[in-house]
Amino acid sequence: MRTSLKKGSFRELFAGLLLLVVSAFVFAGCGSGAGADSTVANPNAEANPFVAPEPGKEPVMPAGPSIEIKANSPADTVKAFYERLRANQFIAALKLTNLRPAVEGLSPEEIKDLGVDFGELAKSVPPQMPINGEIVSGDEATVTMKMPNENDGKLETNEIQLRKEGDNWIMLVADAEGEKMIRKEGKNYFFALRMEVHHREAQAMLQRINKAQGIHALQNGGKFADLETLANRGYVPADALSSESTGYIYKVALAFDNSTYTIHATPAVYGKTGRLSFASKIRKGQDPELLSKDNKGKILQN
Repeated sequence: MRTSLKKGSFRELFAGLLLLVVSAFVFAGCGSGAGADSTVANPNAEANPFVAPEPGKEPVMPAGPSIEIKANSPADTVKAFYERLRANQFIAALKLTNLRPAVEGLSPEEIKDLGVDFGELAKSVPPQMPINGEIVSGDEATVTMKMPNENDGKLETNEIQLRKEGDNWIMLVADAEGEKMIRKEGKNYFFALRMEVHHREAQAMLQRINKAQGIHALQNGGKFADLETLANRGYVPADALSSESTGYIYKVALAFDNSTYTIHATPAVYGKTGRLSFASKIRKGQDPELLSKDNKGKILQN
């Protein structure tokens, strides 16, 4: 089984765009297989470059590849991809994948903007990648690595799928549906995907604020609180107070006696960090009502 980027999964694979490619490749446990006419370079190497972790400790990272990596081979492409990510050259890295149409033609300003999200990738890539196998069958290839499972530290074989285009191998990060969307959106792909994720996160944040208000009201005689109070008491994450990581501006408007409230969420930059405006209002004796609409970046009145 291979892991690939699907529509709407940008932040989920990155921990919100973060770790997008790294988590998809490093922590997706897979088996491997090839046809009878395949050429194989030590695909089942048993050399274990890891030291089993003690309880509560991180696994020891590998020393590097355990196979010979030939120039311009699939394994060489994978190696170059991670080297570029580690060097924070995410555009150059993504050009080695089927995400290439999404980064070609980006302006320096757009690259800088995306770099805020992709910058964390460099911190997540180890100095050496434990490539231990390469299987080539015509214009398709699989490169394998043994990495520790993020849950229990046990070694698992992970697959990276590639295909040959002309004289070059490219890594298949996006699935067929994702590739279709990439060809359609071009350089707008990441921005459109990021807005979709911000929309879902905004809905989740409003639901979390509503729950926090319920807890506060139970402990304070039915009175609700402003957003700063909820964050200071740990009821909602500090991210709710800033648009830097969320792409949205959140506000809580209280009634004069703090007996009701309305939550507003608007994109920090309309058309760039989001398109939808959100509102959630609670009335006495009723459940919160969540509304959303493309309101051109303005507060949604409900």
